Amino acid sequence: MRHLSALVLLGCGVAVLLLSALSLVVLAAPYARLHALAPATSLGLPLIALALALETGAGRTAIKLLFIALLSATAGPVTSMAIGRSSAQEEGLVENGPPT
Repeated sequence: MRHLSALVLLGCGVAVLLLSALSLVVLAAPYARLHALAPATSLGLPLIALALALETGAGRTAIKLLFIALLSATAGPVTSMAIGRSSAQEEGLVENGPPT
């Protein structure tokens, strides 16, 4: 049962990554492409890490994989927002300075 659950999580994670990659090919605008990458970092990679942690069983490796999943799920969207804001400031779409 554990192996089947890991396979389902792995399949879902790979599907999210493939859909994100496909959307990069289809979308032309840079901000839309940046938006399309968010599911890969906030959902795809954590699902794959959860699948690997489930497959390895309890132990240090599983804890490390869960930490990677948590870090990716929180840092990915923040990084995407920072890159988008920086690009918008360079293009003059948003005022320079910290967000208000």
